[in-house]
Amino acid sequence: MRSLKHHILRLILGSLVLLGACFIVVLGFYMKDRAEAVAVIKVQTDLATCGELIDTKHPGPWYVQDGGLYKGPTKISLNNELVDHLSRLTGDTVTIFLGETRAATTILNSNGERAIGTKVSGNVAQEVLKDGHTYVGKANVVGQWYQTGYVPLRAENGNIIGIFYVGISHAYEWENITRTLITMAELGLALTILVALFTWFSIQRVIIDPLQNIVAGTKEVATGKLTQKIDVSTTKEIGELEDAFNQMIEQIQGLKEKINLAVITNPEKVLAITELTLNNAIVSKTKPMNRMDTPWCSGDEALPKGLSKATLGQIIQFLQATHRPISVEEVAEGVQMTRVTVRRYLEFLEQRGLLKSEQKYGTVGRPVKLFIPL
Repeated sequence: MRSLKHHILRLILGSLVLLGACFIVVLGFYMKDRAEAVAVIKVQTDLATCGELIDTKHPGPWYVQDGGLYKGPTKISLNNELVDHLSRLTGDTVTIFLGETRAATTILNSNGERAIGTKVSGNVAQEVLKDGHTYVGKANVVGQWYQTGYVPLRAENGNIIGIFYVGISHAYEWENITRTLITMAELGLALTILVALFTWFSIQRVIIDPLQNIVAGTKEVATGKLTQKIDVSTTKEIGELEDAFNQMIEQIQGLKEKINLAVITNPEKVLAITELTLNNAIVSKTKPMNRMDTPWCSGDEALPKGLSKATLGQIIQFLQATHRPISVEEVAEGVQMTRVTVRRYLEFLEQRGLLKSEQKYGTVGRPVKLFIPL
């Protein structure tokens, strides 16, 4: 059987674990949404920042010459130094496209090499190259999902000749989210352990110790040892239990004092009362008390001539079982005797004051005599 302390502790710990799990789940979804929103804002900001940095460092128009992409006098195609510099500043992946093909990029392919020559996804090509819009959102970049931003690169005549891209990997987002959730879970576990220890000692001090004191006092009373009252400083409910126990001790001690005084002043009377009480207790244990269990109907010598103890006992048992107003006919049918025989026994019991009779009148016919146990 588990102790009360264990039950309470398990209930509290279970509640804390359930609450913590719900908190982690809700926090995870909230952080996911917030991370995506923050990533979108960062992508938009980085697009503008990188555009300004490129214009400042490499002034001049965008144009295509000899199959390469240029910005002013600077060749951008295969210019890994430029995209690496922008990537270090922003923490993003950076790519410059000539048309729909990557001309300079920090994106790596499955072999760990720069994905030069790979193409932009079809939906982005339609949105940016053909429609001339800026695209901000999720996109598949060389087999991986990123939160991305794409802006068209225009020549002096306004024609779109390329794309500038920055992106934040979803794997990186989830890594940050997971790291944060693990940290929160560790803090929650540490807090749960502290709460469990505090609860353990509090329950022991406020509930278990006082109850054990009361139980110990009760066992002493059961073994006949009347000690002093218990004193526990605890909650209101256990305090009420303490008061009830102390009142019981007072009553027992008072009764003991009265018995001792009676023994001293009149020992013969106390002995006689004690013997009578013990005899009554023995009789009450061996046989239930009933008004019909009296000396004059417990032996053949107390019965009138013609009546037997066995028959009388059978009728008395039937009356005790029914214990309601009953007619001679019902008793005769119940004990399988004649009505004349049963009537004699019922009238005998009525004479002894164990039954009384009354006439029951119906709408038609003769009245019925009912015998009522007293």
